[in-house]
Amino acid sequence: MSTTPSPTPLPVREPDAATLARTAEQTAVTVLTAATPHRLSDVVPAPEQVQPDPTADWVLPAEAAIVVSAHPAALAVAEHLAELLRPATGYPLPVTEAAAHPLPVAEAAGPGAVGGIALLLDETAHLGAEGYRLDITPDGVRLTAVTATGLLHGVQTLRQLLPPAIESPTPVAAHWALPGGTITDAPRFPYRGAMLDVARHFFAVEDVLRVIDHLARYKLNHLHLHLTDDQGWRIAVDSWPRLTTVGGATEVGGGPGGHYTKADYAQIVSYAAARHITVVPEIDLPGHTNAALVAYPELAPDKLAPPPYTGTEVGFSYVDPTDERTYDFIADVLGEVAALTPGPWLHIGGDEAFKVTGEVYTGFVERVQRIVADLGKTVVGWHQLAPAAHLDGRVLQWWGTAGADPTTAEAVRQGARLILSPGNHAYLDMKYAPDTPIGHDWAGLIDVRKAYDWDPGTHVAGVPAEAVLGVEAPLWTESVTSLADIEFLLLPRLPAIAELGWSSRETHDWADFRDRLAGQGPRWATAGITFHRAPEITWPTTPTIPTIPTQHDMPQTDIAAR
Repeated sequence: MSTTPSPTPLPVREPDAATLARTAEQTAVTVLTAATPHRLSDVVPAPEQVQPDPTADWVLPAEAAIVVSAHPAALAVAEHLAELLRPATGYPLPVTEAAAHPLPVAEAAGPGAVGGIALLLDETAHLGAEGYRLDITPDGVRLTAVTATGLLHGVQTLRQLLPPAIESPTPVAAHWALPGGTITDAPRFPYRGAMLDVARHFFAVEDVLRVIDHLARYKLNHLHLHLTDDQGWRIAVDSWPRLTTVGGATEVGGGPGGHYTKADYAQIVSYAAARHITVVPEIDLPGHTNAALVAYPELAPDKLAPPPYTGTEVGFSYVDPTDERTYDFIADVLGEVAALTPGPWLHIGGDEAFKVTGEVYTGFVERVQRIVADLGKTVVGWHQLAPAAHLDGRVLQWWGTAGADPTTAEAVRQGARLILSPGNHAYLDMKYAPDTPIGHDWAGLIDVRKAYDWDPGTHVAGVPAEAVLGVEAPLWTESVTSLADIEFLLLPRLPAIAELGWSSRETHDWADFRDRLAGQGPRWATAGITFHRAPEITWPTTPTIPTIPTQHDMPQTDIAAR
């Protein structure tokens, strides 16, 4: 009996890394495809107009490109968008220039033609200096604005409409869907900002840059840096070098302090400008000056150097308002800071100068205001400047806790504008609750709802909405010692202040805001951002996102077989 030999078995070939990666991604996308994309209105701050189209959802394909108007500022925004999307998607997202003429570009380089996202400058669009229009269709995405600033705000909206996994710093397998429809958006107030106190505790450049990114995410456009105080002087001044070598060497609690060189400060200003954020430097005068007096006793009323101060009391120090050397000092310092700062504002402080009163105080302020004006800048100061004579363009930053302030209202009638920072709503160094581990409570406890439930346009009695330049959320750092502390106090309250500054009053709704804010939690968690899980917000759990395998994830035999 003959037998048929068994066939020789074929060798088993292990799939290579690229095949495994594609298979994992396809499997994950298949599972996730049925997931409903975010609603078009799930954006913080709330957009002005939202027109959803449930039939027009769009999925970002791996081969997508970003086409942009041929303008350097617009190209920079397009590159920023690509930098935001590439890490999580793993897609190349090349950026290409469209034709130089906006209207033909809008017709010839629509989303379908480029297979992805078009960022278009159109000077004829009725969107204002910071507004944008975002159109999402099955063929792609078109973002239109008059300026690159408007494009950047639209980019932040687009980013929020993608799944939270877009915040991952490494590639993940996700269904990159955008909900269909149109958003037309523009801000309520031109000034929307936050303040970081780097004087009480010093923070490195990289920490400040990360704060700038938080501001940009929620369409804030000003970063106020409190650069000088009793505990430390943080900005280099060539003509008065001991300000940093001596005055910058301390901080609250006795730490090492620190300061920004001019190159450091320029880096902060440049990074902010790339995100269309204006830096507002503050040199606090005439009080809050102990660090300067330690460095230069000639500025002190008694010409004696006080000891370095590392506590948290206020109101005890001041430069001599009767000495001409003081005004030489102020002119030199403000001149050097102004030269480093392309924005229009110089903040001169002016609060809590308890030992400089009456006509001496107002005379001092009036003279410093003129120094600022002669430098070509607009003066900003805390609302204690109000009794001084008005100077065209000046801005008062109001941090009161009661709505009645006749002195400030009178300054407004004389022509001053206000930035609203009420201590019992906008001060982000206040505790959330009695058991919050850091922060203060002198202005009360500020949970998320209290940060959200007020109207900048009507908050100060006798001040009309048209006199309100905008809002700012200050963060004082007596008890704040790390970036994690900063983020814990900023988030989730910073988006509440951002919405008050950006969104029209008609959109103000606590229940709706609470739901939209909750959706930010998974984004922060995915990005590794610290935040307070405020109990009044129903935070969703952050889903486990399948990662795309890389060569480093593969067994060595698989890599060797390639």
